[in-house]
Amino acid sequence: MITPQLADFIRVQLAAGVPQGAIRQSLVGSGWTEQDIAEAFAATAPKAAIATVAQPSLFGRKLTLSLGLLFASLVYAAWQNVGSGRSAVQSQLAGTTPSQSLKAANDALLQTLAQIESSAPAAAPSPAGTAQSALPAKTPATATAPAPKPTGQYADGSYTGTPADAYYGTVQVKAVIRNGHIADVQFLQYPSDRANSQYINSVAMPLLTQEAIQVQSAQVDGVSGATFTSQAFQQSLASALTQAKI
Repeated sequence: MITPQLADFIRVQLAAGVPQGAIRQSLVGSGWTEQDIAEAFAATAPKAAIATVAQPSLFGRKLTLSLGLLFASLVYAAWQNVGSGRSAVQSQLAGTTPSQSLKAANDALLQTLAQIESSAPAAAPSPAGTAQSALPAKTPATATAPAPKPTGQYADGSYTGTPADAYYGTVQVKAVIRNGHIADVQFLQYPSDRANSQYINSVAMPLLTQEAIQVQSAQVDGVSGATFTSQAFQQSLASALTQAKI
């Protein structure tokens, strides 16, 4: 079971730039389970950013164009070499040889590549790079102790039980939980309208409280001579601990 303190601790560490692996090791050392840590990270994870479509690089465009022009030159040269008679006639008409035509095509290819490189705009910085340059340098995260995992079976706090009938009156208690354990049980109501009830309860209440702290539950032994008070104490404390149960 994760707690608000655990989630806040993870948010602070992530904001300070602490790697998730270091945060996990710190939490495992403090008693948290892998399941608790995974749930806490899931609860604090930011929404995934929308991925941007990668644009073709300038090198890729140049390479594609170069291959296309080279292929066209090879086809043109092969076409010129088909048939010696036709090649001779074409050479006479054009005043060039097939090898000269191939050289001219290659020169045109190199000239086109040079024009592309000179006219290509400077690469724009990526959004991530811009955001990083605008942010101030990160300062080392202040070492803070991770939120400790509760070691007991109850959640810390004060929990008021329901009133229970003690025949001569009503018993109602409040359980105080610290570090996951019963630290104190306070009587909010108890039979006190008679002198005999006041005496009995003044003796029984400290004993019942001490035993509840010792056994860490409402299953206490009744105090001799205070049977009704003991039974009502068990009922009211049990309802309080039900609220505190993790």
